[in-house]
Amino acid sequence: MTTVGEIMSRELLDVEPGLPLAEAAGRMDERRVGAALVLSEGRLAGILTERDVLRAVAAGRVEGTTVGEWLTAHPETIESSDTTGLAASLMIHGGFRHLPVVEAGTPVGIVSIRDLMRHVLDDEAPRGV
Repeated sequence: MTTVGEIMSRELLDVEPGLPLAEAAGRMDERRVGAALVLSEGRLAGILTERDVLRAVAAGRVEGTTVGEWLTAHPETIESSDTTGLAASLMIHGGFRHLPVVEAGTPVGIVSIRDLMRHVLDDEAPRGV
């Protein structure tokens, strides 16, 4: 079975809890990613996802707020040696689309539901192609 380390993204977008939320959202948009790892002193403090930003927008509280006010604290994590099946199960049952990948507590990657689907469908072509 394939491991998370084989399909995860190693190009991490990380932000600090004190960063203005609008700036973090801009970085996510610029990098075209749906999540940023929130690091404090090099350790994973949380994850900021599109859903977190949407919650802030819906509450009318984007300006003047920070990442730390909207992040998902203590997110579920996975190790690079774990299977893609475990990653999929955690995401499905947890209702989220991104999993930080850690080794000895240090972030080394992130795996998304899109990464998992690419792996599963690697030999499929979209209709008409």
